[in-house]
Amino acid sequence: MNRDRVTAILMLTPSVILLAIFVYGFIAWTGYTSVTDSNLRQQLRGETAEVVGLKNYEDLFTGLLNKRFRVDMTNTVFFTILFIVACLGVGILLAILLDQKIKGESVFRTIFLFPMALSFVVTGVAWKWLFNPTSGINVLPTVIGLPAGQFQWFISEDRWLPFNWHDLGFYIALILLGMALLFTLWQWSKKRSQWAAFGAALTLLLLAWVTLGDPRSITPIREDGHGFNVALIALVVAAGWQMSGYTMAMYLAGLRGISEDLREAARVDGCSELQVYRRIIFPLLQPITLSAMIILGHISLKIFDLAYTMGGGNNLFIDMPGINMFFTTFRASEFGRGAAIAVIMLIMVAVVIVPYLYTQLRSETHL
Repeated sequence: MNRDRVTAILMLTPSVILLAIFVYGFIAWTGYTSVTDSNLRQQLRGETAEVVGLKNYEDLFTGLLNKRFRVDMTNTVFFTILFIVACLGVGILLAILLDQKIKGESVFRTIFLFPMALSFVVTGVAWKWLFNPTSGINVLPTVIGLPAGQFQWFISEDRWLPFNWHDLGFYIALILLGMALLFTLWQWSKKRSQWAAFGAALTLLLLAWVTLGDPRSITPIREDGHGFNVALIALVVAAGWQMSGYTMAMYLAGLRGISEDLREAARVDGCSELQVYRRIIFPLLQPITLSAMIILGHISLKIFDLAYTMGGGNNLFIDMPGINMFFTTFRASEFGRGAAIAVIMLIMVAVVIVPYLYTQLRSETHL
């Protein structure tokens, strides 16, 4: 082993040790705590926490007293989808407009990127004022003599697309069945017979499970009160306003990386401007879209400060798992259940991040 390698190892060793202890060590300890019944009462009495297995996780998803967590999971799914769609849509629109070499581009680019310099706390406070039903955006129509708006924004109690948590397993089964069917048709169109056969077998298996099995019983009783809470619109607008500039910057960099000769060649071949974007530019921007979706997805899955600032922690219509974990762990002092929520959040983020990191590292290896 040469001297340079020894020096590199010695320089990296302290960081590796600290990372192992304060990141992965604490993750492992949180995972252990999540399978115990640890709470403050035990610690005050000097008792030892007992291992209860997956009971905390089972209670969170099926227990009668943990409806708040299930509402949080529903909110997270809807918020994540709308947040990503809003950021990508606004971001690419702004990038296309700036890519037209408009006058004062640097000024507009700075304005669009400025919200990223703010914290989610500041953003939450500002938009909470704007969305105040009695003094915010709702009173703007009165300036021109129209009646004030009646939308309740982040305190709205309306709900769209309601469903019952008891039937969640059935909905998941239908979604998986649809995905398997689409996969089969896609592989068949690509003339990949072996994968099409696998997809067909999977489709038949899921169809049998839906029709002959019983994928409904998630909770022992029917549990209404789930769906898209309209109050989430305010949260999506605030978060999208802050992060759209980020996606704009990514898309603008991608647009500037596409050769103008390629666009001109497409125009010479008879493509309209819309077809140039549809056939040339958008396909070339797919890696950027994927990267943006991954980054925005992990931000939305662990969001805490924006929802807490706008809702105060008590507004269940915009509640998120991070807020629930904070109250469960540090207010209710139920450490085992709070750790279980934290582990579930970690798994959700890992499901998004790990495949992306794997594909990135694999692509770098082949370079």
